[in-house]
Amino acid sequence: MYKVKIIKSFSSAHYLPNYKGSCESLHGHNWKVEVIASTKDIDSSGMVIDFRKLKQITASAIETLDHKCLNDLTYFKQNVPSSETIARYLFGQIEEQLPKERNLEEVRVWETENSCASYSRKI
Repeated sequence: MYKVKIIKSFSSAHYLPNYKGSCESLHGHNWKVEVIASTKDIDSSGMVIDFRKLKQITASAIETLDHKCLNDLTYFKQNVPSSETIARYLFGQIEEQLPKERNLEEVRVWETENSCASYSRKI
């Protein structure tokens, strides 16, 4: 199995309404997003996917979140905008745009330098 990973970032605010503590109040993060794609067979140019293409797909998904209050967005009105849920949201957005012969392995969302959550379809 071949795997590649790209890293992008965005800034946004959120609050966690069902949480007791400082995160229940509106606050912001400079989020880091890691995206890992894979395939059994590399393409004719020797790649899983062109890094530039994977970055473009990821940037398109992130654009909907950048410099927004996540709680105001339709998806997050139904889903609490935790790091875990943001990872799941981005996974779905990126997977829709990924070429069918490529697998989206995992999306990790870092809200701080030391704290991240991830989403993948594998158990």
